[in-house]
Amino acid sequence: MSKKRYYVVWNGLVPGIYHSWEECQAQIKGVKQALYKSFASLADAERAYSGSPYDYIGSKNQADGVPASTELPSEVEQNALAVDAACSGNPGSMEYQGVYVGSGTRIFHFGPLFGTNNIGEFLAIVHALALLHQKNNDMPIYSDSHNALLWVKQKKCKTKLERNAKTEEIFRLIDRAENWLRTHSYKNPLLKWETQKWGEIPADFGRK
Repeated sequence: MSKKRYYVVWNGLVPGIYHSWEECQAQIKGVKQALYKSFASLADAERAYSGSPYDYIGSKNQADGVPASTELPSEVEQNALAVDAACSGNPGSMEYQGVYVGSGTRIFHFGPLFGTNNIGEFLAIVHALALLHQKNNDMPIYSDSHNALLWVKQKKCKTKLERNAKTEEIFRLIDRAENWLRTHSYKNPLLKWETQKWGEIPADFGRK
């Protein structure tokens, strides 16, 4: 009978510690420059996950791994998700995405769909919360939207967008997101990305 192994994923869809190779594979499949390694004990895996992957996989060539942590200020949490939205017109064609701060890897993307930028920011945070909840991962979530962070805390998307046939699809997503917030709890810190101090959030679409 094979011994139990624990798998650390530093750079993958959702970084973390996984208890089977199948779970680990799901996080690294299709991810360019994925960083992962197996360990014989949970304690070893936890110690490795809290440190640098290069201490365990032996490569210090940044071209072969995650970007150097010096690219972001020391006060920025690297093991976190950053979310952002973009909208062509407001309202208009809206999309949002989530990016792992430590590597810049895109974790999820949604859209385009007719809506507003604030709605997209709100939905992106809830999407990140729901995804991390599924993975039992309480890493922080960064957003540069004060309104979206407030709406999530209030469990209500306080948009002024009119609900009609054109916007019905986005409002269905809003209803689902609000219901998720009412029926779930989470430990993930929701953090404000300080654009003036740190530059654009890693999830920015770069269209300014």
